[in-house]
Amino acid sequence: MGDISASYIHMVQHLIEKCLIFHMSKDECMEALSKHANIKAVITSTVWNELEKENKEFFESYTQSQSQPANTPDWISERETSLLGIRRCLCSGISD
Repeated sequence: MGDISASYIHMVQHLIEKCLIFHMSKDECMEALSKHANIKAVITSTVWNELEKENKEFFESYTQSQSQPANTPDWISERETSLLGIRRCLCSGISD
């Protein structure tokens, strides 16, 4: 992991931010980036942890919102739609 470039880390951060837009958990994000962007889970986890340190209040609020159940019956279909969208974002995000 010592020879990872700053631009690669920046790309991973960008993809994590896209995962956050789709309300994904850390584990879901690690799985999605591993599967769709061929990024090792340990790298995603490390970058996520650094983002948490730098943005403590945001992640506290984000984690709290993740633990609350959805209030609308459309949540499942919205979630499925989001996961399809994240695949497209991940594929296009690699070339950004």
